[in-house]
Amino acid sequence: MMGDPLHTILTERLGCRWPIIQTAMGWVAEPSLVIGSSNAGAFGFLGAAVMTPDEARAKILAVRNGTDKPFGVNFHSFQPGADQIVELILANKDQVRAVSFGRGPNAKMIGRFKDAGILCIPTVGAVKHAQKMVELGVDMVNVQGGEGGGHTGSVPTTVLLPQVLDAVNVPVIASGGFADGRGLAAALAYGAVGIAMGTRFLLTKESPVPDSAKAEYLKASTDRIVVTTKLDGIPQRMVRTKLMDRIEKSGPLGMWLRAIEAGMAMKKQTGASWMDFIKSARGMTAHGAMPLKQAMMAATMPMLIQKAVVEGDIEHGVMATGVVGGRIGEVPTCAALVDRIVEEAHERLAALAAMGRETASAA
Repeated sequence: MMGDPLHTILTERLGCRWPIIQTAMGWVAEPSLVIGSSNAGAFGFLGAAVMTPDEARAKILAVRNGTDKPFGVNFHSFQPGADQIVELILANKDQVRAVSFGRGPNAKMIGRFKDAGILCIPTVGAVKHAQKMVELGVDMVNVQGGEGGGHTGSVPTTVLLPQVLDAVNVPVIASGGFADGRGLAAALAYGAVGIAMGTRFLLTKESPVPDSAKAEYLKASTDRIVVTTKLDGIPQRMVRTKLMDRIEKSGPLGMWLRAIEAGMAMKKQTGASWMDFIKSARGMTAHGAMPLKQAMMAATMPMLIQKAVVEGDIEHGVMATGVVGGRIGEVPTCAALVDRIVEEAHERLAALAAMGRETASAA
């Protein structure tokens, strides 16, 4: 709709109704959530970074069967079967409007997506990474401040977002700490073209996370949400659980044992050989100069997350979350959530405009 401040270049280019992105959380951004968020007017990303090519094929089809809205796919270029997933994305370019990734694609692969009309929207946590991605030819960047869930940096969104806005000349999306319309209005005021939310969409009816795990998330106050480096050597934000406490107390040997145990579980789950697994881990070390032990844990982290968010086994799994999870107290439908965010954003923006008019008339 013309004149609506929520009609931004993000809605224009992605083809969604509102400038809200549902992020690609592993094991959570499944077809049910992508369909729910996309049909609600947001833009949903399918979390294919933890899928085999066969799973990705089936789940892309499931999303297509559940919505005629455009959606995105997330992947990592170092995951087993990445080349096949890229071909799958390209084969579905009529409805897959965007790809997201962290580390990964080179300029050649980004060029292939662009030639197919698929937007490249990486998630970055530092100014230098945003600049590097823009040099490689991406279309937009999603800036995740330190409040974000899972792997995270130390710079808050309120500092990182304006830094990146000043440093790059592509549209910027804000993430890390967003859950409502006030946040959307604030992001737009900074100069972002929209927001991306993970934890807030995890706690919706359409999210496939078991009710037992959702209940645990709802119970987590902000002081139970911590950053740890013990899972794979890189800072990650998690809900504090008994398993997390045990992991925090374990030494280097315990980390190796967890890496090998998780590797065996991943091997069984994906059918990948040890050679595939080591290659995947080595791919991560090459991108981030990460020691092999850490890379093995990083490559297998989804298995620990899967325990909690797929099986509902809080005792043996880990629960990634943003700090904002500490103030979420209910589980709405995607439609109710998006409608509420849009209404709140319109109210805040209208209130600001009214304040401006009052100030002008008083001058």
